[in-house]
Amino acid sequence: MSDDFTPRLAHLDDLETLHIVMARSIDHLQSSFLTPEQIVASHKVMGLDTQLVKDGTYFMIESGGRVAGCGGWSFRATLYGGDDSVVAREPERLDPATDAAKIRAMYTDPDFTRRGVGTRIMTLCENAARYAGFNRVELMATAAGVPLYENRGYESIAERQFASVDGVEVPLLRMEKRLV
Repeated sequence: MSDDFTPRLAHLDDLETLHIVMARSIDHLQSSFLTPEQIVASHKVMGLDTQLVKDGTYFMIESGGRVAGCGGWSFRATLYGGDDSVVAREPERLDPATDAAKIRAMYTDPDFTRRGVGTRIMTLCENAARYAGFNRVELMATAAGVPLYENRGYESIAERQFASVDGVEVPLLRMEKRLV
């Protein structure tokens, strides 16, 4: 990975920039996997849950003054979905002894794909969850994210699911990894 990538925790004053990166990521990186209607619907399924930023569990990778990517983990029960999504959120705290931490809201700016940004964020999230006492992590993968997660050792733990938005079905896959 290039040395010009700098990780840091996101702050509430980063939200506007993060939303722009997420929108670009959804619009451009999902286009090989989803129909235009599914991409539009994805904006109502995915997104940033500001609770992650408030909890101090949401990371950014910066390069040359830009956000190259972002993603986080959570010790709360919500598996996916953002502040404005149609997905119900569950803010209850998880028990590291029995529950899996959640990997959440992973996005790479299209200008920075194939440069190790997603892998770097995943490593930050997994290490932080491990440090918090979790032995497992799980996530809800988009079609575009599945290859990254499989390369990181995640395995499917459920049949493909669909989030329905205004009659449009967005495919998702629940995946899990044991932290060693």
